[in-house]
Amino acid sequence: MAKKTAKKAVKKTVKASPRKSTKPKAKKVAPKPRKAPPQSELLKRIVASLEDDKAEAIVAVDLEGRSSLCDAAVIASGRSSRHVMAIAEHLARRLKEEGYGTRPVTGAAQGDWVLVDAGDVIVHVFRPEVREYYDLEGMWNVPSPSRA
Repeated sequence: MAKKTAKKAVKKTVKASPRKSTKPKAKKVAPKPRKAPPQSELLKRIVASLEDDKAEAIVAVDLEGRSSLCDAAVIASGRSSRHVMAIAEHLARRLKEEGYGTRPVTGAAQGDWVLVDAGDVIVHVFRPEVREYYDLEGMWNVPSPSRA
């Protein structure tokens, strides 16, 4: 019997010479500074509710990209413990009426610092001396109404 020898075909790979681009390369440009993002509808409703209830020194802090908890925080003061509790309860009720569902309210029993979790926005309502003590504006590096 005759043996058949099979030769493997070897393909030579030829590297193509790099083509020179006819387009000029774009120069790197520094990114433009971020403009303040437009207020969301939720944030506008929260601020309007706080203003309706006569909350004082309302500050909205943009936390987008800085916190994984929320996109914004709103800090406000009430004149007394009863005022702080009423502001928070009215806000939670208005958000529910406007279709945002039941919002958890924390700290309403004491009335010193009440937190309303509105999802993308967290609202802190303080008595003035408690707000000064915790200094959330300083923590997030935004000017407080008393320092501005």
